[in-house]
Order: sequence, then structure tokens, then C-alpha cells
Amino acid sequence: MTSYLRATVFLSAVILYLIFTGGCAHTNPASRQLQELFDDHWEFVMKEDPLFATHTGDNRFNDRLPSVAEQDIIRENEQNREFLERLKAIDRSKLTADEQLNYDIFKYKREDGLKWFEFNTYLMPVSQMGGFHTHFAELPDEVPLNNAWDYENYIARLNGFEAYARQHIDLMRMGIQRGYVVPRVVMTGVEKSIQAHIVNDPDKSLLFKPFEKFPEIIDEADRMRLTEAGRKAITQSVVPGYKAFLKFMVDEYIPAARQDIAASSLPHGRAFYEHCVRSETTLDVTPKLVHDIGLNEVKRIKAEMEKLIAECGFENDMNGFEKHLTSGDRRFVATPQELLKQASFVVKTADGSLPKLFRTLPRMTFGIKEVPDYLAPKTAMAYYMPSAGDGSRAGFFYINTHNLENKRLYTLTALSMHETVPGHHLQISLQQELKGVPNFRRFAHFTAFVEGWALYAEWLGLEIGMYGDPNSDFGRLTLEMWRACRLVVDTGIHYFGWSREQAIDYMVANIKMPRQEIEVEVDRYIVWPGQAIAYKMGELKIRELRNLAEKQLGDKFDVRQFHDCILRQGAVPLNVLESNVKTWIKRKRDGI
Repeated sequence: MTSYLRATVFLSAVILYLIFTGGCAHTNPASRQLQELFDDHWEFVMKEDPLFATHTGDNRFNDRLPSVAEQDIIRENEQNREFLERLKAIDRSKLTADEQLNYDIFKYKREDGLKWFEFNTYLMPVSQMGGFHTHFAELPDEVPLNNAWDYENYIARLNGFEAYARQHIDLMRMGIQRGYVVPRVVMTGVEKSIQAHIVNDPDKSLLFKPFEKFPEIIDEADRMRLTEAGRKAITQSVVPGYKAFLKFMVDEYIPAARQDIAASSLPHGRAFYEHCVRSETTLDVTPKLVHDIGLNEVKRIKAEMEKLIAECGFENDMNGFEKHLTSGDRRFVATPQELLKQASFVVKTADGSLPKLFRTLPRMTFGIKEVPDYLAPKTAMAYYMPSAGDGSRAGFFYINTHNLENKRLYTLTALSMHETVPGHHLQISLQQELKGVPNFRRFAHFTAFVEGWALYAEWLGLEIGMYGDPNSDFGRLTLEMWRACRLVVDTGIHYFGWSREQAIDYMVANIKMPRQEIEVEVDRYIVWPGQAIAYKMGELKIRELRNLAEKQLGDKFDVRQFHDCILRQGAVPLNVLESNVKTWIKRKRDGI
């Protein structure tokens, strides 16, 4: 055999070996164990949460709803503990650098989940902001409806709603018995979000929408059959489920809601809030430190605002400048459509400038919709709904068109960039499109990273000329001040004994926003302790890391490469982000 032939035979054997073993990584027992763990965990999550499975693009369980019976929640928690023990049995030192990163993030998520379970947060699944009842109403926009089989699955979920609602009622009754209930003050008017789905005519239900227009592939006989089945499911399951939930809320839950607004008033409340702060920020910080950072940020941003209004001829006259911003026909919009059009113009303008800041852009598109009427009075100014994980549905930017006379258009540019590009849509879509990472990484959510990036994205508007006039730049500062005030108010409410009125008054004194919007925001902080502080803490960390990179790299700094470093690993805890950026800086500095 010639040397050439021997080499060819050897190379062929190597190729066959790699094909059948999956490559060198899988010959490593630790790597194989890690991959098997990730696969087992993902399969478990898909089966336990069919709604999330649908969101990721796994349609095997589209006819099911999750079980939220307490015994199932306890069982899921124990399985989570078993996954963590399996992880700890794997020799981390034998893994590649990428695998070690996956290991660390998986470990963080499992440990954090176990901690949340200890504080019984599952007993408070509903607030004025929403819950299972509002999420279920969005089902027509969340599921595939391309053929008769998809419709059968959809109808099966409609038929399962009453049992699903009663499981939530059982959980919340346990919450009443054990002292885990939301504050009464925020529950005023929550009945409206339930009553909207109690209809005498099933055709009037929001959940009937899919039966109004079928795909062409479905023939007339099936259309009639499916429509009748849909009406029956709404009448016999959906409406009774919402009725039972409304009766429970009015007769039992709201009367039993607690008087105190602080998380610290819950069982083990101070320890619970300390965990909320660490979990939401992914940092080892205390409520006191967060509070102090907030006070300093409020002071800094206020100085920037005062400088801007002085340059506009309103020195020491914040109220006069605010009146200037909200006077004249061009300061407001008359119809929801006008607001949607203006937001569309903002995000399309930003979209055209993205290549200046990013080397990698997502393939997925997004659309714009109004926040549903039944949610609008009690929810945020805007929010983003991510696309389906399989690319079958676009992302959506939801804008709250309620109470138009109080909408401040000067904040629209920053708000729109936060929710779409280069904010949530860009970041989340890039994460879902990642290749070569475990599935849990594609859909991992760390509030400090996700919301910190979106707040940083507002600031990026300065670099692409999005704030072309003092009004819109003041709007950017207004939203930044809003996030800084959250650090003060959230910790004030939940750790330092602030009243609701004290929190509202603090924000009114520092933010030029309508009082009604501030009240909605403060009520959000009351029922979601710690979440609101993650925005500013995440943005501060990203800005800190950018400053470090610019300082250490000098002329070698490339903002597009820096953003790749931030985004191409998906959402990660902030300590992991810091490690990633410092490694990137070292490689750039060393010319690697």
C-alpha cells in the first residue's frame, strides 16, 4: 500500500469516526454528560410548559396547557434539584471554555429557581398587570393556525381553560391561607381585565378571532365543524373559567389582599426582597447600595436636564420648559393611528442606521400593534412581544394608546428604540437565532441584561442622530430619570418602609410625566419587587464595560465588534458579561 493510499484510508477512518461519535467533544465523557443533561432538561421543560414549548417552535404539545397544581409545581422543583445534582457530578475542568460557560449559566438558573421556590412566589400568580387570564386571551396571536390540525389543538386548549383557571384559583386560595397575597391597593379595577372575556355570544370573544378567517387549505366542511367546536369550547369552558375566576377575585381574593405594600411584609419578607435584588440584577448587591446608586443617578441626570433646558432659554424653569414641550397641536396626537404612525417612523429611521453600530443583525422582523383595551389602563406605556422561536411569527411592539391626551410625544423616540431596535427586538431576535448553543441559552432571560441593554439602546440613539432636537433628547433624559428613580422607589417601598403616596410624590417631583402614568408605574413596582431596578443596574454595567474597553483599547476599539461581544452570547448574568468583555479586550489588545 502506497503512503498516499495509507494516508487516504487513515483520513477516511478519522472522518467516519467523527461522524459516528459526533466529533471530538462528544468523546469526552464530561462533554457527553453535559449535553445529555441539557437535552433531558429541555425535554422536561417542553413537556411541563406546553405554552412555552409553542413559543420556542416546538409544536408537539400544542393541544395542552401547563398544570399548575401545587403537587406538580413541587414535583418540577424537585426535578430542578435533580438536574442541579447531575450538573455538579460533571467534572467542569474537563469541559471546553464554551461548555464551561454553558455549565455556569445552567447552574445559575437552577440555583436561582430553587431560591424563588423557597419564597413561595408561585402562590401569587396574578396581579393588576396580568396573569394567566390575560396571557390566555392572547392565544390566537401565539399559536400556529395553518391547518385543521392546528385548529383542533387550539380548540383543545380552549376546552382546557376552565380546569386551568380553577388550578390558579386553588393556588391563590393557598396563598391567602399562607399569607402570600398581593396588596389590595393595586387591585382596584382588576375585574375589568376578567370581565372582558365573559361574553353571552361566543362570537364576541377575543378567542373566537381565528374562526373569523380560515387558511385556504381548510375546506368548507371543516370550517363549519371547527367553528361550531370553537363556539362550544368558548361557551362551555372559556366563559365558565373566567366567571369562576371573577367570582373568586371579587368574593375572596381582593377582600383578603394585604394592606401593606412592601415585599418585606410577606413571610420572610426582608430576606425575600434581598433575594429579589440579587436575582433581578444578577449582582451581589444590597438594597441599600441600590438605593444609594439611585440617589446619585437622579442627581446626575437632573444636572444634565437642567443644562439642556438652560441651553433652550429656560434656565431654572423646569416647569416652563415642560409646558413648552406639551404646548401646541404637534405635542400630542388625536388618534391611536397617529401615535402608531409616529412610532413606526422612529423605528424605521433607527433601523436604517443599525449597520453603523452592529456587524450582526437579526433576520427576524417586527410589527406594531395597540395594547388591548382590556389591559391598557393598568399596564405600561409600551412593551415588546418576542417572535416565535421557529421564525413562524414576527415580534411585535405594543404601544399603549389609552389616555392619548396625556401621551408625551417627546419620549416616543427613546421609548420606541428601547422596545424595538436597537433594543429588545434586536437583542432578543439575535439570541433566538444563535447557533451552536444549548436551547436553554437561546431562550434564557436575565432581566438586568435584557432591560439593561434596552436602556443602553436608548442612549445609543445619540450616536446615530436620533435625538435631532432638544425636545426628544429631553425625552431620553426623562426616561433615564424614570429608571434611576426606580432604584430609589423600589427599594424605598420594599425595604425602607415608603408608602405608596411617598413613592408617587418622589417620582412626580423628579419626572415630568402625568401623575396617572406614575401611579400605574408605582403599582407595578409594588407587585413586582426588584424587577424595575434591573434596567438601570444593567445599563450602568454595560456603560461601565464600554468605557473600560474604550480606555484600554484606544484606537483599537471598534463599537461594532464591542456590540458583537455583548450580544453574540445571548442574555447572560452581568458577572459573566463582565468576564466575556474583559476576555475580548485582552484578545484585542494582544492582537489575537
